[in-house]
Amino acid sequence: MYISETKLTVRYAETDQMGIVHHSCYPVWFEAGRTDLIKKMGLPYSEIEKSGLLLPLIELRCCYKGFSRYEDEITVKTSVKQHNGIKTTFYYEVFKAASKEPITSGETVHAWVNRDFKPVNIKKYRPEINALVISAAEKC
Repeated sequence: MYISETKLTVRYAETDQMGIVHHSCYPVWFEAGRTDLIKKMGLPYSEIEKSGLLLPLIELRCCYKGFSRYEDEITVKTSVKQHNGIKTTFYYEVFKAASKEPITSGETVHAWVNRDFKPVNIKKYRPEINALVISAAEKC
């Protein structure tokens, strides 16, 4: 599978009173990783939306295994875990620089819908986009 790596630096506003990154920031970082992955696949979100498709979030899971602090350099590794043409599951791991173990992992599930928020099967509706998602899921 294809894994995108998105580099970020923890900003002061992302930390809490304890001096660690607030738990609500990790889903934002997941989004940064996901949009980066889709862009690297060859089709940015803006182009997907221009084609009449939207990809709203329908599920979010997050497992906190460690923490990060202000100015830590982090990497969000993102991949396509599962895809059936109607829903796509993305998998994330967040690492501090030089760490081999993730401090956080998670998944988001997204539904492919049209502008009226009606579910669509992109295998039929936009086969070229479907092929890109399948290719990203299968790349080694």
